[in-house]
Amino acid sequence: MLPLEGITVLEFAQFMAGPSAGLKLADLGARVIKIERPITGESGRKIAIKNLFIKNDSLVFHTINRNKESFAANLKDEIDLERVKKLIKKADVMTHNFRPGVMEKIGLDYKKVQELNPAIVYGEVTGYGSKGPWAKKPGQDLLIQSLSGLNYLTGNKYDAPTPMGIATADMLTGTHLVQGILAALIQGQKTGKGAKISVSLLESTLDFQFEVITTYLNDGHKLPKRAKNGNAHAYLSAPYGIYKTKDSYLAIAMVPLTQLTNLMDVQLPEKYRNPKSWYHSRDEIMELLSLTTVLKTTQEWLQLLEPEGIWCSAVFEYKDLMQHDGYKVLQMDQEVKTADGEMIKTTRCPIRIDGQRIFSRKSAPKTGEDNARIIQEFGL
Repeated sequence: MLPLEGITVLEFAQFMAGPSAGLKLADLGARVIKIERPITGESGRKIAIKNLFIKNDSLVFHTINRNKESFAANLKDEIDLERVKKLIKKADVMTHNFRPGVMEKIGLDYKKVQELNPAIVYGEVTGYGSKGPWAKKPGQDLLIQSLSGLNYLTGNKYDAPTPMGIATADMLTGTHLVQGILAALIQGQKTGKGAKISVSLLESTLDFQFEVITTYLNDGHKLPKRAKNGNAHAYLSAPYGIYKTKDSYLAIAMVPLTQLTNLMDVQLPEKYRNPKSWYHSRDEIMELLSLTTVLKTTQEWLQLLEPEGIWCSAVFEYKDLMQHDGYKVLQMDQEVKTADGEMIKTTRCPIRIDGQRIFSRKSAPKTGEDNARIIQEFGL
């Protein structure tokens, strides 16, 4: 039995952040019912990466909405809205990521929902919070990364601002929403009352940078500076970074520079022997090391450095990763089946409970696929 079995979640969310939270709740056993507009469904069904679709829905929609049900309802239609309100009365959790003001217009804001179901946990995702000059600005991942300062942490010193290559803000925010919902459910067991959980893409992305922002706030407001080449962290000293080898790349983490240079047979100039210089002179030190790393293959360096306790790694592409026993033993991939019987390969829930991995077999539902059953079951 999964820990959230018996919990019913109504998901009014679309795109990434809200649905990613629903995915985690579903993986942990909750019953997640997507409330979607009839026929077309939620907008995320048409947002594709690399133009990949399974029938009429994008591949990414299937991966982020697996294990859910779909109830199609026109929230501007009185009959459909009343059906949804009946569902709300029997639900444990409700989530949405509409812009501020939208749920108030529909009549499904927290105050109104609380009147229907005082014990419900109401989770909302916004882009920038509900107030302020950005409140109605599109809450889109790239925009959030760009406004939050995150783009100046990736890439090298003279690179243009470089965003992370995945929907970082969305996924972080979805995780925070799950954390808030679980906390509220536990609180509700003690008090019998529900709660409103609010998260925003911007706040989650700022929290993601807490160590760098804290340094900025306590270090005279000096901006973080990326290393000239091989940057991996704006505030960590050499040798921390990525180095070119004879055949690929080598990642070197936090290790004493003197120990590393001795093993690599690199003559470290006297001016770099003081650990205090390892940050302020990191560009010069990393350049010195790079003259030696290119002389051996990555595997040769690993064979030399790892037995000596040096924290280092090859830099893999997906094809290298997935062929390695270190990946295979995790059993991180799984197959899910669509309503039409097509199989999709994707990743599984990363959480294990009592040593057991959590797999799911059901892909995302078709729009309104579960209407008839839900109407009968809930007496709508």
